[in-house]
Amino acid sequence: MTDLKPKKIGENQYQIDADSSLGMKVPVTIYANDVLLEKMMTDRTIKQAVNVSTLPGIQEHSIVLPDGHEGYGFPVGGVAAMDAEEGMISPGGVGYDINCGVRLLRTNLTEEQVRPKLNDLVNDLFKSIPSGVGSKGAVRLTQSELDEVLVKGVSWAIDNGYGTNDDANVCEENGQMANADPNKVSDKARKRGLPQLGSLGSGNHFLEVQRVQEIHDEEAAKRMGIEEGTITVLIHCGSRGFGHQVCSDYLRISEQVQEKYDINLADRELACVPNTSEEGESYRKAMFAALNFAWSNRQMITHWTRKSFERVFSQSESDLDMKLVYDVAHNIAKVEKHRIDGKQKKVVVHRKGATRAFPANMDEVPSKYRDLGQPVLVPGSMGTGSWILLGNENSMSASFGSTAHGAGRMMSRSKARRNFTESEVKKSLNDKGIFIKSLTRDGVVEETPQAYKDVDSVVNVSHNLGIATKVAKLVPIGVIKG
Repeated sequence: MTDLKPKKIGENQYQIDADSSLGMKVPVTIYANDVLLEKMMTDRTIKQAVNVSTLPGIQEHSIVLPDGHEGYGFPVGGVAAMDAEEGMISPGGVGYDINCGVRLLRTNLTEEQVRPKLNDLVNDLFKSIPSGVGSKGAVRLTQSELDEVLVKGVSWAIDNGYGTNDDANVCEENGQMANADPNKVSDKARKRGLPQLGSLGSGNHFLEVQRVQEIHDEEAAKRMGIEEGTITVLIHCGSRGFGHQVCSDYLRISEQVQEKYDINLADRELACVPNTSEEGESYRKAMFAALNFAWSNRQMITHWTRKSFERVFSQSESDLDMKLVYDVAHNIAKVEKHRIDGKQKKVVVHRKGATRAFPANMDEVPSKYRDLGQPVLVPGSMGTGSWILLGNENSMSASFGSTAHGAGRMMSRSKARRNFTESEVKKSLNDKGIFIKSLTRDGVVEETPQAYKDVDSVVNVSHNLGIATKVAKLVPIGVIKG
């Protein structure tokens, strides 16, 4: 609970002024509506954002996006930019599932064509894409192959026959972070990652077959190959046990050196190190390796998804026109240039459960979309729908080029298990025409649509603020979960 009462400073904007008695160096800005804000007030979301505002070198404000909820150290849906020279880098500000992200595939199939074969399709996808806690990927890597994955990211997968360069061209960072260093990764992380490449994992990770329900921006949708009534596939997963271990390792290292760098924290979960320190450099290089692991992971799942569609519809991938629309990363920290106090400045932008939302004409946006803006993918719950948005000009001044990453949880996993049964959840999805296949009962129950905020209201806040604006709404018809 928190007694920190944000004040309304504009439509969908709230603020907590910087209070030096709390150690705050900058204010906290919250983008939400009254209902979303009320929910944030029931857990530690706001308190965590205030704690973030005390970190050395933080710039302008500590931000909470409309999907914000309590996390580890930073709130999920939190964004903070640190001075690249004087500021910190924090493993908790990126999170355990490094580069948990989403990618969207389009097809030229209509719902009418897919419905009669939906169960076959979902069963085939479920069979060909490993999922679940500790699930093993379908490839066996040697140590030196793992090193290549960690350095090359998506291009490793493409070189090994899991896609084409067209796929890499529509990934954030082209699916490959430069300066990743496998030597900065522990043996334990390698051991966890080695068998898991090419697997979906568990928790909120999923693969969804969806129908395009609404188009809000005709031009952007057309450029992305999105048409009303056609079928898309959304893949949501990250760096698996590999990224989790990298985070654990560097949280421990960061905690051990707080005294060395004379860092006093409002919360030990905020453990951080100077960005330019040896430990900061090492964490960055290990985190980049995990980013590359995740991009390669999603690429392989993409390949098997295409193969499933080929088998079930007896058509080739090119006949089905299964192009990758875009791939975004959620949990990430990168050095970027942003305008602060009227001048361009290098900052380390931490996006924890947040999506980059750059506007048109920025070099970082892939050439295919550069004059349009960066596509943004916001998954909702498996019963409601997901959104494609378009990064917009206001994001640069409002949120360091970021927006929400999903609906955000309303209810803990344990509460969901207490309140719902597998058959109830499956029946309610079935009544909506959604077929789900999951490895475990908990995989269904913990992810019940009622456990999530309303993704439409999260997206409306982003749209109204002009941070990222609506392109299209996608609704699920088939889901596979770990």
